[in-house]
Amino acid sequence: MYTTITSNVVSKVTAAAATIRATMESAKSKNPDSYQNILMMRHGDRIDKIDPLWLDTAARPWDPPLVQDGMVRAFQTGQRIRSQIQFPIHRVFVSPFIRCIQTASEVIAALSAVDFDPNATSSKDVTSIDKYKLKVSIEFGLSEMLNSIAIKPEIAPKDGKFDFMISELEAIFPDGMVDHSVDPVYKEMPQWEETVEGCTDRFLSLIKTLADKYPSENLLLVTHGKQTHYVLKSFWIFYTFFLLCFSGENIFF
Repeated sequence: MYTTITSNVVSKVTAAAATIRATMESAKSKNPDSYQNILMMRHGDRIDKIDPLWLDTAARPWDPPLVQDGMVRAFQTGQRIRSQIQFPIHRVFVSPFIRCIQTASEVIAALSAVDFDPNATSSKDVTSIDKYKLKVSIEFGLSEMLNSIAIKPEIAPKDGKFDFMISELEAIFPDGMVDHSVDPVYKEMPQWEETVEGCTDRFLSLIKTLADKYPSENLLLVTHGKQTHYVLKSFWIFYTFFLLCFSGENIFF
């Protein structure tokens, strides 16, 4: 399902992107060696898109996990990041939805494996992790757009509350990788039925805040497709490049 973005949203994205581009270009000209890189990755293949009957018995139909192929693709994407980009990833920020947590966990395993094995297909093939390689944090601001455009009303929580057990989600990541000292930018989930404009504001604010907070670190943001469609297509000038992981394929820009 798609929707039309209002001219107000487009103009706001364009204006914000232009402002940040000017700031980043100024910083780059003054110190080109310290230019920051930010990658954004969409989660892998989710089970409800592969097996629609999963919804019939799911306790949390609005929070589908990955299928096994999605896990494998996420790990392989991590392998590609590690072997193809020319800079390290220092921090990973992740949406609390389980499909993003699983995607990030596989990517982190690939990035942090002590020994790079091009034949490895998932985190199960990684025997040793360098827990000092990078740090990961869950960020509510990277959540799915919480409205009927992204989540069907019939499967959304009846009370509009999207609850997550953060400690259980953090336990999915490799041991020692979670940075508990990080103060989340968004302390709670967005409200159900947020507007496209509200989601756009959330993402623009979050990206700028994270970039400003960690100016000397390269970041990987693991999130959802709607955000990349509505916001980042117009916001590409903020980054060296994107990494988008769509169902069935990995796309590098």
